[in-house]
Amino acid sequence: MSVLLGLALLAFWLYCLFDVITTPDEQARNLPKILWVLIVVLLFSVGALFWLLLGRPLGPRAPRTIFRDDSGPQPRPRPQAPKGPDDDPDFLKDLDRRLRDED
Repeated sequence: MSVLLGLALLAFWLYCLFDVITTPDEQARNLPKILWVLIVVLLFSVGALFWLLLGRPLGPRAPRTIFRDDSGPQPRPRPQAPKGPDDDPDFLKDLDRRLRDED
């Protein structure tokens, strides 16, 4: 039982630490982000709880952006969904051609 509690606290702490690190500097509340990182690292689960209650941004996060030369911030392009072989007309034509050559 105590092992499960320890693992749950470790998972909670890791989640909060990752959340602090990935939160943009300007969105951290009450303290600078670097201090929040130190609090979470040094105070372990109590620091993680403080982060959730006092430091985490309220409301939804802004979408992450990438910066290009002079055009300013651009939204990250979404990767294309993988296509199955049955959605690829070139694959189907090639498959049909190979099947006819075997007959």
